[in-house]
Amino acid sequence: MHALHMVGGSMAAKNGRWRWVMLSFSFIIAFLLHLLLFATAPMVTAIMSEMGLSHAGFGLVFSAAMVSLILFRMPWGLVGDRLGYVNALRIALPISAASAVLRGLSPSYITLMLSQFFLGVGLAVVLPCLPLLVKEWSPESLGLWTGIYISGFAVGNATALGLTPLILHVMRWRDILLVYGVLAIIVSGFWWGLARSNMKGTSELKFENFAALLKDRYVWLLLFFMIASMGSYDTLATWMPKVLEMKNLDKTFASFLPFGFFLAGPIMGFALDRFENRKIMIAVLGVAAAISIVGINYASIPLLLVCIFVSGFTCIGALTISLTMPARHERLSKTVGSVVGLISSLGNVGPLTMPVIFGFLIDVTGAFQMSVLSVALLASVTFILGSRISE
Repeated sequence: MHALHMVGGSMAAKNGRWRWVMLSFSFIIAFLLHLLLFATAPMVTAIMSEMGLSHAGFGLVFSAAMVSLILFRMPWGLVGDRLGYVNALRIALPISAASAVLRGLSPSYITLMLSQFFLGVGLAVVLPCLPLLVKEWSPESLGLWTGIYISGFAVGNATALGLTPLILHVMRWRDILLVYGVLAIIVSGFWWGLARSNMKGTSELKFENFAALLKDRYVWLLLFFMIASMGSYDTLATWMPKVLEMKNLDKTFASFLPFGFFLAGPIMGFALDRFENRKIMIAVLGVAAAISIVGINYASIPLLLVCIFVSGFTCIGALTISLTMPARHERLSKTVGSVVGLISSLGNVGPLTMPVIFGFLIDVTGAFQMSVLSVALLASVTFILGSRISE
């Protein structure tokens, strides 16, 4: 009996160590996703100048990755459920790493767009698979750890928006993208060597069953939240450096947006683990989003920094709710990867269209105010109306 107790204790300790390794991976992979996606945002002027682009043309550079995210998140979600999230990430991470390197070597606008597209193909795996990882390794604190890996997105975003402008003074934009690509190669190698899972795949969900999910009222609610939260945040993150430049302010102030993102994940995740009334939480997020995003147009320093911070917090607060709920839902919890793949894929309608609309409105009006108001309308109306029907 003593020997069995020792073996059991040893196995528990070993599983505990691997638990922290895997949960750390969730944060690192989330960090990598937003670092790679938003690295080009502070380089708007440099890329536009070298390639002769309009503001809308640069918006399409970001949207190229959004197209592939829309197309491939649903298939990656199915792969994650069927083959396991470890195998799905083993396939996808090298694709994103290779594409991240190739875009720094792009000789033309067309090749830059293609490398962005394939970057999205690889990165599309992240949102469907991270909920599966957290479900396996931290089921008792699902909301908190969902929030923690979501804060990884924020750190990647902050690094892209805060560090990139600083090193852009000493490195070409192409060289910066190559450095970030090498980091993606390193993360991919560690995942291949260290990642593990005891979670069994499932055969319950097939491609034809996605039609059934689309008839689910709860799935539609989560989908609308994803469209608004990702569309609003990604658009602000893409264009905030340019907005600050047009306001004759330091572009590094844009890092206050991912700072709000960073705190929203764990705070909202902690709240979701402890409070049942999500209607009030979502409604408050909607009102705060309306006030803070509109404030970006009119506030001056230091109130402007508060508005940028709260804008990031409110958008990602809704995202945290959207990514946590499928694993908690009795009907959807058996196919989390597929559900999150579906809502995060179709949810990219927001990030696909809003950055282009934002840039187009700048081209038409010669100013940024109407662009910012369009984001405020999307976020606040969706959150406020969604709170009235949330379960």
